[in-house]
Amino acid sequence: MHRYLELARAEFRRHSTYRLAIAAGIFTNTIFGFIRAGVLFAAIAAAGGSINGYDPQQASTYVWLGQALLAPVAMYGWTEVSDRVRTGQIAIDLARPVDLQLSYWARDLGRAAFALPTRGLPPLLLGALIIGIALPPSWTAYPLGLVSLVLGISISFLCRYGMNLISFWTLDIQGYLNAYVLVLGLLSGFYVPVHIFPDWLRQAAYASPFPSMFQAPIDVLSGRASGVEAFPVLGVQLLWLVLLVVLTRLMLWRAAKRLVVQGG
Repeated sequence: MHRYLELARAEFRRHSTYRLAIAAGIFTNTIFGFIRAGVLFAAIAAAGGSINGYDPQQASTYVWLGQALLAPVAMYGWTEVSDRVRTGQIAIDLARPVDLQLSYWARDLGRAAFALPTRGLPPLLLGALIIGIALPPSWTAYPLGLVSLVLGISISFLCRYGMNLISFWTLDIQGYLNAYVLVLGLLSGFYVPVHIFPDWLRQAAYASPFPSMFQAPIDVLSGRASGVEAFPVLGVQLLWLVLLVVLTRLMLWRAAKRLVVQGG
């Protein structure tokens, strides 16, 4: 366990060196948050002031919590394992005395621990000051929300890790990643809350792990799922976490059995 904690700390320190990228990320997330809020406010106004429980204040809370979670959850774009498969360096990783999946998982948690206060909180505070957000009805939303966020980050990592493992069978995974990003953006609740989808699309979303990585932490942190109502949300996240761990373990086991490194 100690070596994985060290990996998480090292990733935390590594990301702290990119100060200009942090400033650029805060600026981009804040501007994008105002755009998302404007679009959602317009839709709510056109619908008569509320859409499935989302009034302007709830919509603002959804948007700014979402902007705060974008960097920690990091749903998009990660090809490090795929790149190492393509260059053959994955053979060195597999020979190391650390578990490949746990090492990358620990590093991802270290990255998220740095991203949350530095890139997540500033857009949330700016949005709260300028537009306003609704506070959760109970203090339990904060500890339960933190648990939900850690689960969401872990589910996001396992999905991205699984996509990278496809490179053991086909070296170029760009087409798979493009399709993944397209479906993820729609079904995770990133564009609009999953709760305002038509019934058939909402059912399709909940049959995937994507709402558990983005919509679920927002629901718990905002108090939309508060108290005992938060436990079914956490239970679904935990179920997806276990399923994805088993799936990615099987993928790596199958991949390692057929791995051939040329020239070394």
